[in-house]
Amino acid sequence: MGESNRKVRSDKKKEVKPTISIQLKDTIYRISYITNSPVKDVAESLCIHGMASKKVLDVLSWNLRRTIRLDNTMYIGDIARSSLQRMGPVGECERISVRFKQIDFENLSTLAFGLSVTPSRATALLLDASIRDRDFINSYFEGYLNKQLDDRRMAELKSVLKYLNENNPYEEEISWGMLLSYIVEEIKDSASTVTESISAYIKKWK
Repeated sequence: MGESNRKVRSDKKKEVKPTISIQLKDTIYRISYITNSPVKDVAESLCIHGMASKKVLDVLSWNLRRTIRLDNTMYIGDIARSSLQRMGPVGECERISVRFKQIDFENLSTLAFGLSVTPSRATALLLDASIRDRDFINSYFEGYLNKQLDDRRMAELKSVLKYLNENNPYEEEISWGMLLSYIVEEIKDSASTVTESISAYIKKWK
């Protein structure tokens, strides 16, 4: 069979390589390290969340130049608004690779059309907006912990987090991400796995 006749897999993902700030890339890589997840998976999850989140889309909708519909919600555009295509991140930047399923890439393309930018630029905007959503970051880390720990350990860790927040002298609430990041930081130079480290951490509170 010739090269031109080779079938393309229906589940083949579409790769996009947005240019983002070093700070944003480092944050995505840190989430990847803490949760032991591939960087591409973390970036994809951020974008999918953003495209389904009214909170994130409401932020991006202020820059829409064309009216679009996403997830049964109509977002009104205004062609008088400036395009964000050339308004890239300030400072040092690097590319990151994100791979989308066809349906997600179609939604991304719709958003890009509304913003009058390329899919690559729309991805960069999504990553930046989604990573600032504390609800997503918190649920992402909590979801990871749920997969790693049995029900008993998860319940104990929730009790620890509740205690820390009830007795926290500072105004900022301690999130799942902050707690997990602290635990990983404590054992990053040891041979322990994240699961073993969490178990050891829980024992300290018994």
